Amino acid sequence: MESVTYNPLLPEVRRDPYPTYRALREADPVHRSPSMGAWVLTRYRDIASALRDDRMSADGTRASGYQELQEVPGPRSMLVVDPPYHTRLRTLVSKAFTPRAVERLRPRITALVGSALDRAAQRGGFELVHELAYPLPVTVIAEMLGVPPEDWPRFRGWSRALVANLDPLSGRDPGQVANALEARQALGRYLSGIIDRRRLEPGEDLISGLLAGEGTGEVLTQAELVVMANLLLVAGHETTVNLITNGTLALLGHGQQLALLREQPELIQPAVEELLRWDSPVQLTARVATEDLDLGGHRVQRGESVLALLGAANRDPDQFADRDRLDITRTPNPHLSFGRGIHFCLGAPLARLEAQIAIAGLVARFPKLRLAGEPERSPTVTLRGLTRLPLAVQ
Repeated sequence: MESVTYNPLLPEVRRDPYPTYRALREADPVHRSPSMGAWVLTRYRDIASALRDDRMSADGTRASGYQELQEVPGPRSMLVVDPPYHTRLRTLVSKAFTPRAVERLRPRITALVGSALDRAAQRGGFELVHELAYPLPVTVIAEMLGVPPEDWPRFRGWSRALVANLDPLSGRDPGQVANALEARQALGRYLSGIIDRRRLEPGEDLISGLLAGEGTGEVLTQAELVVMANLLLVAGHETTVNLITNGTLALLGHGQQLALLREQPELIQPAVEELLRWDSPVQLTARVATEDLDLGGHRVQRGESVLALLGAANRDPDQFADRDRLDITRTPNPHLSFGRGIHFCLGAPLARLEAQIAIAGLVARFPKLRLAGEPERSPTVTLRGLTRLPLAVQ
């Protein structure tokens, strides 16, 4: 049998990673990738186990041979730290993202979607990424943080540089690392100004609540607040943009499923879960073994890196019947698109609500919804989405 290896830089893998995932899962499910310098997991059971294992650290600095190319001194994001520090950070911010708290945002999200669809109807079409999928979540998270929503265009360049640096091989490109460092510093300076204003003039926003230590009596330091706001602002919209655009493109490519959702709009919740499974906005996440351990029949040494391919887990036939078929009625649907364990996506309830309202609105409002040009894929690997999706609505 021809050997299979995981190389996310290959154009065909960037364009459509799922055939590679399938080949790896069938031939070498716990794969040692020379190009990545890491173990690569493609089976659902191995990935779910690894993400729950407290011997697997989210802190990449614990990897053997870790080289700090350029780094901002000070506190780090809760995305890449372990307990107890992770527990403290997550506890302080989690109440803003409970299903009940997020549900209170439904009228505002509905209004934003409605306005975008009205503009599309007047013109007979629109470009989904820049006219709905991006401005919707960034406006919502900006308002939650107390950031003036009219500033959102300034975030796009910063966010793109930070997201590009999430890819598996980004640390090998000093130019890309430098761009991410510059973007993080610029965004940090901007957010510091917002935080300083909230100290003087508190509001009803999340930053004001964190400054006051609402519900906990504990407050974040200025540096911790900047890092937290940075994470929420970037992570709070990038993945949702991809969910809305990937999901819309998938429905347009599966006419029967699109027609079914139009006929039965109450299916929007399971539909979004299936769209998350079908083409996950986050394709992979990384861990570091903190001690020697067995993983899927292989011995992983302390300090070795492990890449968990969430997109592969979501197509595992041992977990999902007809794994390559889009089925908006699929239930249960225990996909791993939001991760698993203590790092399960904090913003999952918000992402789900935004996608449900946006996609349901598109489908209900425009019975002649169709592509109006060639979609363009983002070049990133960790986050899978589109940079352009032109649509016609008449």
